[in-house]
Amino acid sequence: MLDYDKEAECYDASRGGEARAETAAHTVLGLIPPGPGRLLDVACGTGIVTRRLAAARPGLRVTGADLTPAMLHRAAARLPGAVVRADSRRLPFPDGAFDAVTTIWLLHLLDDPEDLRAVVAECARVLRPGGIYVTTVDKAAAHNVGSDIDAVLADRPRRAAPDATATVVAEAARHGLRPAGQGSFRSPGQGRSPRRTIADLRRGWFTQLPPGEPRTEEFAARLAALPDQERPRADPVFRVRAFRKPAPASP
Repeated sequence: MLDYDKEAECYDASRGGEARAETAAHTVLGLIPPGPGRLLDVACGTGIVTRRLAAARPGLRVTGADLTPAMLHRAAARLPGAVVRADSRRLPFPDGAFDAVTTIWLLHLLDDPEDLRAVVAECARVLRPGGIYVTTVDKAAAHNVGSDIDAVLADRPRRAAPDATATVVAEAARHGLRPAGQGSFRSPGQGRSPRRTIADLRRGWFTQLPPGEPRTEEFAARLAALPDQERPRADPVFRVRAFRKPAPASP
């Protein structure tokens, strides 16, 4: 896994910046009912999406939580007094404290099924009955846009996707959350070029191809043979799913 303390400095610029944050926040908010309330953005990173969630809904009291100090430092500058350091597997909030909970680009990092279970369980726990949980799914698959780069990388070793839709839906159901909608958004400026993909390979972006290993360099050489080395291919389209925590039945 990447070192997110080191990644913090370049995180926004390397992942679509404000343009991606805007499209992500717009799609997420489209799945959350309007009106006042409290929203928790778990693993908020630099706060680039969290800030937009707060700005777009003045009646929504937004809190960001992240475990990485360097990420939190940047998030705190964007949302003064509204971010906390927290492990997403053990959130420091009481049961039912939030009307909405989001995990944007978190679940794909959780290789251990127990971590995935713990994160979804915590999100469900701090969500009030009737509240909405929104999460991104299928992140790795979003980058496969059918390009020549994807053809080169087709036979690379892959890990199972922790955030596969079927896995997330099943885990949500385990913790009493029911499907409540879905959406998608294009991430402008994130289309890969061969040269950028080679750089990502060599810094460990593809987790099953460690930097410096012969197999990694084989893929780098194949990518280097592609035409239009600087030309970005199509932008990825990310998917989002929403789940509702049922309210107790009326007596």
